[in-house]
Order: sequence, then structure tokens, then C-alpha cells
Amino acid sequence: MFDIRVICDPADTDHVTAALGSAFNTGPVSSYPTRDGSRNRLYLRAEHKHTPDRSVIDWPNASQAYATAPDAGRELAWLEVAEERGREWWLRRAALADRMAAGLVPGRTAGTGDAFDLACQLMALDGTDEGCNPRAYVRQQYSRWTNNR
Repeated sequence: MFDIRVICDPADTDHVTAALGSAFNTGPVSSYPTRDGSRNRLYLRAEHKHTPDRSVIDWPNASQAYATAPDAGRELAWLEVAEERGREWWLRRAALADRMAAGLVPGRTAGTGDAFDLACQLMALDGTDEGCNPRAYVRQQYSRWTNNR
């Protein structure tokens, strides 16, 4: 994962953001005016985008991956009392943030940036280079984890 900073004309902001999104797996973009106000500064986190093989394309979407997930309140309680923050903790934390960011948890929300960052942390912990959107990786790993419990 890496950070990108771009300074561009305000009229080019949407074009630059779209181009970066097509070239990389990106998180949300933060936009701020430059000091003189004549241009925009864009900040985002990104991952390299690799050509996915067929197995990546067939990964579950959010609704499929979290169909049997426990209630968000129970999951939060487990995360708070877990003594060890190993892989299971990071997977369940990333999955909960992804569920909230995807709007699958009524009454609770999480930002897409938080979900993206937690997904990247899980990928780094796993030492993987799957070449996919990090949130898709969390869904695939969560689905595998629940099927193998």
C-alpha cells in the first residue's frame, strides 16, 4: 500500500480521481485547496492493481460473504474483550468495518477509508499480493473462515 498526493487544477479533479481509480485500487480521496486557492491537493491511499485471475473474479460480494455474520453488537463485544489481536481479530474487525461501510449493519456506519485501511492491514498481516481490491480480499477471507469453522 502507498500514499498518493496530486496537485491539479480544480477542473481536472474528477478526471484525475477517475484515472487513479482505474490504475490502482484506491481508498477515498481527500481534496483540499492549495494555499493560494488556485489548485486542489488530492490525497489517497492505493494498492497496485494486478490482472485478476478467474478465482478473484468469482469472490463473494458483501451480502454473500456476510450472510451468516453475527449481529454487529455481538461482534463489537467480542472485539473488545479478545485477549489476543491475532489474525482472527484483524479479520473480524476488517469484516465488521466492511459490513458497516457497505450499509449492511442497520444503525451503524463506518467510513470507506476505515474499511479500506483495515483491509490493507489484514492483507499486510497475511503477506498477500492478491492483486485485488483489499475489501474484496476481506470478503473472500471472511467467507473462507466462516465456512471452515
